[in-house]
Amino acid sequence: MDSESTVTTCYRHPKVECHVRCTRCERYICPDCMREAAVGHQCPECVKEGARSMRQARTLVGGRVSAVPVVTYVLIAVNLLAYLAEVLRPEVVDRFAMVGAGLLGPDGEHYLWMDPHPAGFTPEGVAAGEWYRLLTGAFLHLPPTGGTFGILHIVMNMVALWNLGRLVEPMLGRVHYLALYLLSALGGSVLVLLLAPGDAVVGASGAVFGVGAAYYVMARRVGADMGPVNRFLAGLLVWLVISAVFTSWEGHLGGLLAGGAVALVFAHVPRGRHRVLVQAAACAALLVLLAVLALAKAAALGSGTF
Repeated sequence: MDSESTVTTCYRHPKVECHVRCTRCERYICPDCMREAAVGHQCPECVKEGARSMRQARTLVGGRVSAVPVVTYVLIAVNLLAYLAEVLRPEVVDRFAMVGAGLLGPDGEHYLWMDPHPAGFTPEGVAAGEWYRLLTGAFLHLPPTGGTFGILHIVMNMVALWNLGRLVEPMLGRVHYLALYLLSALGGSVLVLLLAPGDAVVGASGAVFGVGAAYYVMARRVGADMGPVNRFLAGLLVWLVISAVFTSWEGHLGGLLAGGAVALVFAHVPRGRHRVLVQAAACAALLVLLAVLALAKAAALGSGTF
């Protein structure tokens, strides 16, 4: 009779007899519910609660640590899918390339900007209100039939992004890294709009240059041996300068400047409760600056007068 009264069962499985208590809540748990702990075993609920209360590891800039560079892989996949769309539908390039100001002629050909434009010509580009081109152009590349460079354009950019992204993304964290990449791409497009609005520009090189600038800034911030870093970046620079001959040095420079500025803020804002807010405010300020510059240039080109 006494032995029956002392029988204990698992709190999650009342029909299972057990004699082990959770070291945290002291409830009885069966072998199926036991979770290894530093001392003894814990129940599933206590393990989940401990995981929630455990302080998340952070990168040097305050982002969440991610061992797998998921954002880099996704960005490469998006670029490859966009390239496949170009191959299947060549008009995708004309529709989404970074063009500051151009004209579509009655014959379907693309012409340089003229204001006022001749009769029968349709304005196109950012100055015609196609603001999406500031970002979409950074996910397109020269088609396979794009002259001597052709398919090498996307190959070179994706190889560079693969090598750099796997280094920089773990340093920054996924959110910080994505923000830097997109702002670098936008910075490159805005400089194209300012300096060469009549050019049709495609390529991820501006964004990749921004990631390269971030790698340099972060390496210096952590006190890394700059010899290998400089050699790596020198090779990358040669690699990307070749593509600049066939695409746009303005986009490369704009991406480099934007990415470097963002990385400097990320790396040198002091730790504290408001670090993430300061970083976000700096990114927002850069975004506003780029938007103002783009709006001013579009207005100067005659936006709204068509």
